[in-house]
Amino acid sequence: MATTDFLPSREAELVVWSTNFSTRINLAPLPIGLSVIQATAYQALHDSFVTAYNAATNDGTNSRASKVTKNSAKKLLVANARLLAGIVQKFPGTTNTQRSELGLTVKDVEPTPIPPPATAPALEIISTIGNTVRIRLKDPANPSRRGRPSGVDGAAIFTFVGAAAPTEEAEWTFQGNTPRTSVNITFPGSTTPGAKVWFTAFWFNPRKQSGPAAIALGINLPGGAAMAA
Repeated sequence: MATTDFLPSREAELVVWSTNFSTRINLAPLPIGLSVIQATAYQALHDSFVTAYNAATNDGTNSRASKVTKNSAKKLLVANARLLAGIVQKFPGTTNTQRSELGLTVKDVEPTPIPPPATAPALEIISTIGNTVRIRLKDPANPSRRGRPSGVDGAAIFTFVGAAAPTEEAEWTFQGNTPRTSVNITFPGSTTPGAKVWFTAFWFNPRKQSGPAAIALGINLPGGAAMAA
């Protein structure tokens, strides 16, 4: 949820917001944790600000002095509005409906869940040095972007050593989860020089729910017949 200020930045909109806030808290202050005295005091600050605002924006009265008066009244109003809003927000009896009607921030207590990734990463070989292969995972929808797609928390990497990529999931070797899009995969020293190695991966969301697997990408390690060729 965006953390925007509940108070409008434009003074004309602040007048509207404050009018609604003052009217509602004076109608029923107790159910939202305020006293009658607090509500009445806010009404007085509201009236002073509106009067000063009208004077400062009227062609016949918009003098330097009127603007100074308006700014002073606004400062007092805003400070008191934040004070009362804090009381209302923390009061156990305040409901989200009341917060919304008062023009206050309504917190999203049940965030919208992020679904599992719908697409697979695209794989790219960056370099091969000895038995270490550096690969990059890319978002197919934005191949020039280095970061992860929206809603993706990381990727699970798998490898296989053999002439052809396996068709059974159990034959792949899990190399680990990573939040990075560029990773080094080092094969054991016992791996035959020139062996064909394969990579695949899938994105997962913050709840570790996975998306589809990437199309397997293969490369020969340096050495052996592959290097001679």
